[in-house]
Amino acid sequence: MNQEGASVQQWRSAGRVAAWLHVPILQSALIAPAAALGFRFHHAEADSATLTLWLGEGPSRLPGYATHQVGVAGAVFDENTGKILVVQDRNKSKNLWKLPGGLSEPGEDLGDTAVREVFEETGVRSEFRSLLSLRQQHRHPGAFGKSDMYLVCRLQPRSFAIRLCPHECLRGAWLDLATLAADAGATPITRRAARLLLYGHREGFDKVDLTADTLPAVHTGLLYKLYHRELPGRYKVPAGAE
Repeated sequence: MNQEGASVQQWRSAGRVAAWLHVPILQSALIAPAAALGFRFHHAEADSATLTLWLGEGPSRLPGYATHQVGVAGAVFDENTGKILVVQDRNKSKNLWKLPGGLSEPGEDLGDTAVREVFEETGVRSEFRSLLSLRQQHRHPGAFGKSDMYLVCRLQPRSFAIRLCPHECLRGAWLDLATLAADAGATPITRRAARLLLYGHREGFDKVDLTADTLPAVHTGLLYKLYHRELPGRYKVPAGAE
């Protein structure tokens, strides 16, 4: 076994799940040996290429490359009990409570992403109700230095039993919303989402919800979703008359 192959074996033995290889264009001769070890292209810039090698079990769970990364979280809130569904990520230096979520797939609506990610991480079924908030962050390390869009959707639970994904989640729980809103053991964006929900629950969700309408796009046969505060009936017009 050559030195490179021994390194791959060592990474696997150490429990690493993936390896990233950044190859400057002037050293592109290294790509062929890397490919022989199982590395595959992830993306390329003008002066370099990035390859990946999945070392974990099963198919690769590494995100695809894009100019913008869109993450969606589901704030699953049970109005009857005042509790919200939260998780703690596995393999994090700080195990803070957060909302379940993940990256949106190409061609997937935001609400569908939230519902899917919540189910995949917790086994809880839910239904989209509204968009609560949007975070924009630039030069995000987890998005390969690109811009990161992170949206929080309000979801209504359709089931309550938690069955955690063992690969992604360390813990999961239904926590009291008011307690979470002030909990230093939760991420800042989770606390802010909890406060938005608390306000909506007490004063009416019309104060915080951005609901979605489906409208025809300028391209024939295509539709898009527009998120905004609910319009009073007298301001609405039939779809297609915009």
